Amino acid sequence: MRIPPYVGAAFEVYVNGVPQQQGVDYRQLGHTLVFERELASEGRLGFWRWFSIVLGVAGTYRRNDVVDVVYQGSSGRSVVSLLPEPVPGEPTAS
Repeated sequence: MRIPPYVGAAFEVYVNGVPQQQGVDYRQLGHTLVFERELASEGRLGFWRWFSIVLGVAGTYRRNDVVDVVYQGSSGRSVVSLLPEPVPGEPTAS
C-alpha cells in the first residue's frame, strides 16, 4: 500500500481506527506500507447486491479494512485514507 508523496516522514497509522505499531503490525519500505496481516477490501458491488441494499433486503457485511495515515500537513494534522488493492485472481464482491 503506497503512502502519498505529500505525507512526510513522521506519521501515524490506523487500521479501522485501531493504532498500528511499526515493526509489529507493519513495515515501511520506502513509501510503501507492508502489513503483517492480510487486509481486505469489499471490492465493487455487483448489480444484484447493490439493488438488494437499496431495497433494504440485505446489508453489506463483508470485511472492508481502511488504513488511515495521520500526518502533519501545512494546515495542521491531516488524514489520508488508503484502501487495500484487491488481490489479482480473487473474485470481486457481487
